[in-house]
Amino acid sequence: MIAVIDYKAGNLTSVMKSLHHIGAGASVTADPEVVRKAGKVILPGVGHFQATQLLADTGLTAAIRECIAQGAWFLGICVGLQWLFEGSTEAPQTQGLGHFQGLCERFPSGIKSPHVGWNSLEALRPSKLLANIPAGSYVYYTHSYRAPVVQSTVAQTEYGGRFTAVVEQNNVMGVQFHPEKSSAAGLQLLKNFVEL
Repeated sequence: MIAVIDYKAGNLTSVMKSLHHIGAGASVTADPEVVRKAGKVILPGVGHFQATQLLADTGLTAAIRECIAQGAWFLGICVGLQWLFEGSTEAPQTQGLGHFQGLCERFPSGIKSPHVGWNSLEALRPSKLLANIPAGSYVYYTHSYRAPVVQSTVAQTEYGGRFTAVVEQNNVMGVQFHPEKSSAAGLQLLKNFVEL
């Protein structure tokens, strides 16, 4: 079962429509017990990093840690990817999961922010999540903060400097862009995740 986490900030309708389009069964939940039993978990995200505080407040952070430790596949989208890092300067008092080192930071001054629209992916190495997606494919972004490029970054994007577009380490994955808004490349990415 795929659990799509509802923490009052995710783009749930578009994500669910895309999953249904590719024939994947998924359910929206805010119940930590449902998350613990899921084989796959998706954390969509839209908006301010502060919204992720609800994950800790409701026991979802602990449930996500447990399901990751048990080998469940995890995908963070947009703010969901940023949450996989230690935190964000957007909300310094709110902790991320800390699965990847580093802080997410705002685009530098002088760069139009938010970064909205289509931009290309530069794959850095082979990735389960990016299988069958042509090199240089364009995907849809909308964000003002970005994650640093780290050892587990499998694809990056250039906009006011390089930032992580896709991160992947064993069963933990994240994308800065919105696959549910990224046409064929986004649907292929979701299909790849569903079929893991």
